[in-house]
Amino acid sequence: MHHLTHKRLTAGLRASASTAALLSTLAIAAPAFAQDAGTAPAAPAAAEAPATGQQDIVVTAQFRNQRLQDVPLAITAVDSMMLDARSQNNITQVAKQAPSVVVVPAGGAFGPSIGASIRGVGQFDFNPAYEPGVGLYIDDVYYATLTGGVFDLLDLDRVEILRGPQGTLAGRNSEGGAIKLYSKRPDANEGGYVEAGYGARNAINLRGSADFKITDTLFGRVAGVFKRQDGFVDLVDYGCARPGNPENIAATRAAGTCTVDKLGETDYKGLRGQLRWNPSDAVDITLSGDYTYQNQTNAPEVTTYSTNPNYLCGRYCTFADFSTKGYNFQHTNQFKGGGGSLNAVFKLADDLSLNSITAYRAYTATFGTDDDFSPGVESTPGDPNTRKEAGGFNRLRHHFFSQEVRLNGAFLDRAVEWTIGGYYSSQKTTYFTLQNIGYIVPGAYLTFMGNDPVNANSKAAFATAIIHPGIEGLTLTGGIRYTKEHKDYTFVRVNPDGSPLSGLAAAFGLGALNGLTAKFDGDRVDYRASVDYRFSPAVLLYGTISTGFKGGGTSARPFTAQQALQGTFKPETLTNYEIGIKTDLFDRRLRLNLSAYIDEYKDIQLPLRDCTAYGGGPCGVVANAGNARNKGVELEISATPTPGLNIDGSMSYIHSRLTTVSAALGSDYRIGDPATFSPAWQASAGIQYKAQLGGNAGSITPRVDYTYNDRQFTGRALGFAYYLPAYSLVNARLTWRNSKEDLEFSASVTNLFDKYYYNSMFASVYSFSGTAYQQIGRPREWMLTVKKTF
Repeated sequence: MHHLTHKRLTAGLRASASTAALLSTLAIAAPAFAQDAGTAPAAPAAAEAPATGQQDIVVTAQFRNQRLQDVPLAITAVDSMMLDARSQNNITQVAKQAPSVVVVPAGGAFGPSIGASIRGVGQFDFNPAYEPGVGLYIDDVYYATLTGGVFDLLDLDRVEILRGPQGTLAGRNSEGGAIKLYSKRPDANEGGYVEAGYGARNAINLRGSADFKITDTLFGRVAGVFKRQDGFVDLVDYGCARPGNPENIAATRAAGTCTVDKLGETDYKGLRGQLRWNPSDAVDITLSGDYTYQNQTNAPEVTTYSTNPNYLCGRYCTFADFSTKGYNFQHTNQFKGGGGSLNAVFKLADDLSLNSITAYRAYTATFGTDDDFSPGVESTPGDPNTRKEAGGFNRLRHHFFSQEVRLNGAFLDRAVEWTIGGYYSSQKTTYFTLQNIGYIVPGAYLTFMGNDPVNANSKAAFATAIIHPGIEGLTLTGGIRYTKEHKDYTFVRVNPDGSPLSGLAAAFGLGALNGLTAKFDGDRVDYRASVDYRFSPAVLLYGTISTGFKGGGTSARPFTAQQALQGTFKPETLTNYEIGIKTDLFDRRLRLNLSAYIDEYKDIQLPLRDCTAYGGGPCGVVANAGNARNKGVELEISATPTPGLNIDGSMSYIHSRLTTVSAALGSDYRIGDPATFSPAWQASAGIQYKAQLGGNAGSITPRVDYTYNDRQFTGRALGFAYYLPAYSLVNARLTWRNSKEDLEFSASVTNLFDKYYYNSMFASVYSFSGTAYQQIGRPREWMLTVKKTF
């Protein structure tokens, strides 16, 4: 293992060291692709792209329409055609093929949410007291929590993944980067599509959209999705499957019917509508609304470590019973939510426009947990009175309002393009929970009910200037953002009947938390400075310094008043130094984008398992763990060697190590440990060929995709530094289209070789319960789909 780690580390450092040389080589070679070797002309417009070359994607990362290859940022942009070709219909699938990006469904303990990081910076805890770290947006509207973040890619025009801190652009808590989804907009071209699919484990996938021309200036668009699929991890009744078990756990089901349910189910419904009023080039107003309903079994998790080997069920089954003494908690999660936004653009003059984005969102999410993921672990085998188990029921009610205003302009014959703006958001989340924890003191249960209101608001002012100083091909960009934030968290800790705490909860002092309000107030200035030079239409070289932060706060799950009072943490901050090159080579048949960066990562917020510095006992503290330096390299390739043949790929490497560690953290983290939970290496590759069948037979397009994730550090779980194993996945798709390209049939297979792999691990209570469990990835799945466009 050490030899392998050394090889990977050495290779990564060599890659980092050679990046500058490679950038310089490509830059020097750039004039060979220029139309005139004596000049460095501006980049060609999208319409000039040859039919056999790379087509342009227009992005809005800098508050204006720009070609992807003209923006001095590391951006992965995927349009709707590529999403279809890759059989991708949710954001976690897109992330697997973007360098340095990890987006995974959260484990059952965190309900219907996601974990997300870019370049190792992000968040995997749904709790509304903690900030995401990666900004999630739909049509420029910020999603303030990770709950409900498993977005279906319904009716999208494109996805933009911005890597590196976006503190001056995307703004709030986009410290690691931002993931932006943009919907197709209504227009005068009436039409739409319907799509139906059936696949493995009774999967049903229905989706469609339609455009309506209401008047010459008013247009509408509606889109909907329905997805349903059976789970693949058996939830098994232990007493039924193991009659006569030494723990004397009785069966609750008849012999032969031991499977209670299947975890990993999909049941998702979504609806989206838009109205667009476009009376002239000077006014463009879009009103949109959406609603999502999800009701499915918990994440597909299995017990992988236990001091009692009888509780290890198998690769695709678990004995978790979602119950503790006197309580039964649901093994399903529900999400009901939606919102609306008003996006208005007014052209005030030839070089002056105003953009206002007003949004409101709300949701309710409920889910149950089995924190030990077993039917009960005994500290004394065979003695049920010493059973160590824990579980809970959770409900989140969330309301969010935001208002953003931007003024875009230019002067000096567009030598200076500028944006100024302001942002305000206010949110309230009420976090109800009922917890029953039996692993602290054998034979006793710590039981309490919480109903905690969490309030937060953010105010910001920002400005960006793009300057063309008169030197052919040279552009300077500067940005600044001031943010002021407030957060307060009020603890409610009472008995389930609402009376003051008693028993073990009272003995621990949880009662002292009841009514206590912890507050955080802070402000921050972020900046960005960038210089880029276009050597030719084929090559753009850029360098950037940028900053970002993730807001501070208070620990949301203290077990004692001391943990609450001492468990406050500062904002974590990141300063990014980056160089990159964007190229369209060989008559635009090859697009190669390369970036290299160093991040100074400070005051990193991490959960603790050791609370010795906070009075001991069970630990529910988040703390500033220390500082780190992250170094990385990213490569993206897209090629069209011949008409019909498309090849794409990506690779990323990150070397992340803690350089300082707070003494209060005990044995949880050590200098030299990875500071991030991202794989050191990630890679992807895809190839497809569209073959014309001749006459009216249409075309057939086979496609194959490959992704690789290196082993992934999860912390010092189970008493040692633990890594999720590396894995590779292969997907395949075959599509036939008719000659009019308004009808298609496709057959797709994901995880073609049925690889068994892990998405995440939960070991927070291992030292008490003796168990740990992991979420497994989806096995091989097939889908047959028909799509009609009209």
